[in-house]
Amino acid sequence: MQRIVIDKNIRHGKPVIRGTRVPVDIILGSLAGGMSYQEICEDYEITENDVKAAIEYATKLIADEEVHLYNLTILEVEKYRIKTVRSVS
Repeated sequence: MQRIVIDKNIRHGKPVIRGTRVPVDIILGSLAGGMSYQEICEDYEITENDVKAAIEYATKLIADEEVHLYNLTILEVEKYRIKTVRSVS
C-alpha cells in the first residue's frame, strides 16, 4: 500500500500521508528542525513507517531532478545579478 498520496481535494494536492492531512513537507521540516521520529509520530498521530515513507518520497523526487550547471565565472554571475537588480528597480 502506498503511504503517500496526492489528492487535489486534500491540502490542495500536496503529498500527504494516506488517511491523514499531514503533508510530507511538514514531516521533513520537523525532522530538519530536530524533532525525533517519536516526537513527530506523537504530534501528528502517524507511524514511524509513515515518517520513513515521507523521507523515501522526497529522496525519489530529488533523485529524478535534473541539475544544470553553467560554466560562469564569478564576474559573470555578479554582472548578471547587477543587471537583474537594476532591471527590477
